[in-house]
Amino acid sequence: MIRRRFLFMLGGAGGLAALGLLPARGFRKAERTSRALGSQVSLTALHEDLATAERAIDDAFAELELVEEVMSLYRPHSQICRLNREGTLEKPHPYLLDVLRAAERMSRRTDGAFDVTVQPLWVLRSAGRIPDPADLRLVDWRQVGLSDERIRLRSGGRITLNGIAQGFAADRVRAALQARSIRHALVDTGELGALGRKADGTPWTAGIQHPREADAYAAIAELDGRFMATSGDYATRFSADFRDNHIVDPRTGLSPVAFSSVTVLAPTGMEADALSTAIFVLGPEKGLDLVRATPGADALFVRKDGRVTVTPGFPRTA
Repeated sequence: MIRRRFLFMLGGAGGLAALGLLPARGFRKAERTSRALGSQVSLTALHEDLATAERAIDDAFAELELVEEVMSLYRPHSQICRLNREGTLEKPHPYLLDVLRAAERMSRRTDGAFDVTVQPLWVLRSAGRIPDPADLRLVDWRQVGLSDERIRLRSGGRITLNGIAQGFAADRVRAALQARSIRHALVDTGELGALGRKADGTPWTAGIQHPREADAYAAIAELDGRFMATSGDYATRFSADFRDNHIVDPRTGLSPVAFSSVTVLAPTGMEADALSTAIFVLGPEKGLDLVRATPGADALFVRKDGRVTVTPGFPRTA
């Protein structure tokens, strides 16, 4: 499926220097852009030694390749594709177990509003079909059997990690950069995170895509060491009015109607990613309760009528 992408760095090539993204004296910059998990990936690392920064980028992309081999729906031989085809997977990679166990915790916290077994419903919605009760019975996070040796799905069940894998990938990238002693970096795997600051000492900043204006931002925020993830109704939509889109409530098979977009900051990319999806499904009241109950989390909500709400700790600058 097409992965959402809602966060854009401010400024084009000519504006990078003005925004402080070009390295100052004493810092060298390594950067690379590619694709992974259905999204464009962009990594920037600053270090006094350019070779160190480049090796760190190499290591980070090696981690992304490993995540793809385990979790990509686009690679028929990936572990998740094999699991979906065969219903069982022997000796799953530890990364897959980590993500599925985190997904299980989020499903439990949200009473099933977050559910990785939603893939059959997404396939139906993308084909223009409304799921019926028999389709809904295929979706149940409690039917995923997990052990270190084996993963099992119920008959007919399939999973997607579209609401959590990119955040996990961002965590693995940041860890790879830190292992090479990188203290200042920008990570964009479809979810956004930063280490340290830009070379001029100012914070990394990001524009949050406006859900109805292609060339505008709903807000500008500092990246304060947490990860940022956005779920929105606009990247993949099945109706002109945005009502039917790629975000599906696992309990109804329909797209939630309250939000145009939800942006979350959290201590880890995986948590930010899963929270943004869950909150979009839960709606304003329960979604806000979930943010408040999550240590280190803040959120920005854009409702269908255009109203913008932020929690007190959200680092919005404009």
